Amino acid sequence: MTAQAEIAAGYASESAAIELGAVLVDGQVESTAHVRIPLSMVNRHGLVAGATGTGKTKTLQLLAEQLSNNGVPVLMADVKGDLSGLSREGERSDRTDTRAKDTGDDWQPQSYPTQFLSIGTGGIGVPIRATVTSFGPILLSKVLGLNDTQESTLGLIFHWADSKGLPLLDTKDLRSVIQHLTSDEGKEDLKGIGGVSSSTAGVILRALVNLEAQGGDRFFGEPELDPADLMRQRDGKGVVSLLELAELQGNPALFSTFLMWLLAELFETLPEEGDVEQPKLVFFFDEAHLLFANASKAFLDQITQTVKLIRSKGIGVFFCTQLPTDIPNDVLSQLGARVQHALRAFTPDDQKALARTVKTYPNTPHYDLEKALTSLGIGEAIITVLSEKGAPTPVAWTRLRAPRSLMDTIGNDAIKQAAQGSELHGKYSVTVDRESAYEQLMQKVAPPQQEQAPEAPPQRQQKEEPGLVEKVLGNSAVKSFLRSAGSALAREITRGIFGTSRKRR
Repeated sequence: MTAQAEIAAGYASESAAIELGAVLVDGQVESTAHVRIPLSMVNRHGLVAGATGTGKTKTLQLLAEQLSNNGVPVLMADVKGDLSGLSREGERSDRTDTRAKDTGDDWQPQSYPTQFLSIGTGGIGVPIRATVTSFGPILLSKVLGLNDTQESTLGLIFHWADSKGLPLLDTKDLRSVIQHLTSDEGKEDLKGIGGVSSSTAGVILRALVNLEAQGGDRFFGEPELDPADLMRQRDGKGVVSLLELAELQGNPALFSTFLMWLLAELFETLPEEGDVEQPKLVFFFDEAHLLFANASKAFLDQITQTVKLIRSKGIGVFFCTQLPTDIPNDVLSQLGARVQHALRAFTPDDQKALARTVKTYPNTPHYDLEKALTSLGIGEAIITVLSEKGAPTPVAWTRLRAPRSLMDTIGNDAIKQAAQGSELHGKYSVTVDRESAYEQLMQKVAPPQQEQAPEAPPQRQQKEEPGLVEKVLGNSAVKSFLRSAGSALAREITRGIFGTSRKRR
């Protein structure tokens, strides 16, 4: 048995699988020796790593195409707009024909159902938001760059707002609560459960103002994204949701933490599934190092717990970054599939990272991994995944297939046009600003209005008689009931993983 055949035997799959490419040994490619990931193992998570310009983005595109073809929805962060080509058919060329021949692929141009989203208003995609209450104190602390003490204080602020039925929908709600709790009346409210020091409150407020200046005020609010809108199919294919993030490159912590919020939402709302034939949704965390940089211990612990447990909900998670060492060991150990593009070893730190990366792969008699990882060509990767039995497959130097969709951006104008034509546009495009903590606290401190003489009955010709719905909603008893119901609903909030909110149903 040749080395290629021996390696390929480890990737044999009788069930549905993602086709990645063909095996290379000693520079020779064997187009019949295929490397694949069983769909039943995709929710065991994965890693796509490599230096800039080595082909990571095209690998992400290839994975998204294969998942979509199998009916699996995908969520990806499209930092530079490069992945928007998934929505268009690819263009045949000598390079695609050569790659197809090398990898044994019957390449045909193909497009995929794609929806374009943007975090908050002001982007080119459909605007999506989260409420401050739903986001929770741990994730918000990561975005604000708070230390452990400040994070603890923010947790106390959220706890008080939850207990008082004060909905924190946007940043002005949170700001008004913080200002209230540092007032004399607010300090009295916190007796028995601690307090909020003026200095710590000042730090949080300044961080909040900075976040608003960077567009954070356009992100927090309603209508809040329903995660079910990410788990859709169209004509039997999984819909690819692309988060267009060009306008948020100045605040990368916001988009990486937003993805973590989405993952936490799915964790809290989806039922236990156990082992599944294929995942319900696959997340791709691009620029994953931003998620872990300067993270608190509580944040890292929750990420580890989420990655460990969410696979039983049918969700797969792939982290994408330059170096595997960007990922904490406790998380890295949970990633069953590894697609490692070329690494550079120009500096002593690079060489240390290379040596550590080699240790994360199974031993192989077929490759000198340290040499291989610095010799990979563009569109080639060292790969190991989990077999159908859950065992690591042999390490394979792989020439990856060419994506079948357009390997280029479709441009901002086309993205904007597609977003405006999306069925989600009508659902999320208009911001809703209902009564929340800001208004309720303002009413509490506002001076009582003086009594005024009753006005003369309005003339019919000046104002039409209100309709039935207006009469009902305008009734003071109904208003009182709606306020009470809203407060009662708010008090039903409990906090789950990452401190994100859950409403008992």
